[in-house]
Amino acid sequence: MPGSAIPTTALPSGVRIPIFGLGTWRMGEDARRRADEVKALRHGIARGVTLIDTAEMYGDGEAETIVAEAIGSRRDEMFIVSKVLPHNASRRGTIAACERSLKRLGTDRIDLYLLHWRGPSPLADTVAAFDELVATGKIRHWGVSNLDIDDMAELNRAAGGKGCACNQVVYNLTRRGIEYDLMPYCRQRRMPVMAYSPLEQARMLGHQALREVAARHAKASPAQVGLAWLLRQDGVIAIPKATRLSHVDDNLAALDLALTPDDLATLDRAFPPPSHAEPLDML
Repeated sequence: MPGSAIPTTALPSGVRIPIFGLGTWRMGEDARRRADEVKALRHGIARGVTLIDTAEMYGDGEAETIVAEAIGSRRDEMFIVSKVLPHNASRRGTIAACERSLKRLGTDRIDLYLLHWRGPSPLADTVAAFDELVATGKIRHWGVSNLDIDDMAELNRAAGGKGCACNQVVYNLTRRGIEYDLMPYCRQRRMPVMAYSPLEQARMLGHQALREVAARHAKASPAQVGLAWLLRQDGVIAIPKATRLSHVDDNLAALDLALTPDDLATLDRAFPPPSHAEPLDML
């Protein structure tokens, strides 16, 4: 699959980014797995994936060095997402954290820089730091992660808060709470939702409904069904992590899986959409 075959969605600025990327959560935690982690990312890149999500928290920064090693000389082809930890998210702390991430990533800019979750620093201070980083070319866009509807409304009221480009949250068939209010809020502002843990760290893959739908499609897997359910939605980006080449390939095949109305009905019966507001899930 060439890179041009991966569909895109638009950030509020109009810049288009892929709806499928590679996650790196839990990478960098065991040096014995590093070679396989680098190989998996390189395989995804060779298959046309250009979006990689990472964070200073992952592997205490080691995931960012793995991303740098995997990308090598192909930086200009890539869209890199990273995150600042809440305890670093003061105005000065955000800028310093970004500089450290840039060094680990071996690059001069981060394409999308996120506040990892809400912390003690005022949102306005973090936004001011993001704006400064944009002005100096250290980041291209900024956004948030794990912010619920009330946090997003507060962010929108903060000075510069309307510049938020994305909200990254846990979202999959077993965790659909954001569909009640947070997703409509983001869609109204043309702000993509980036779904982490899109397969519930594989825990959902044994569910009978996923197996039933997969069986209706030649060679489809439950993982492909779960990802295809996400990827069919406007403004949703999925970032599954895979450390085996076969899993990278399997996940990518979800882009070619078209779920039918009967498939969607089966999944809705097994995993009902929310009927009321729910607290935001976090992993």
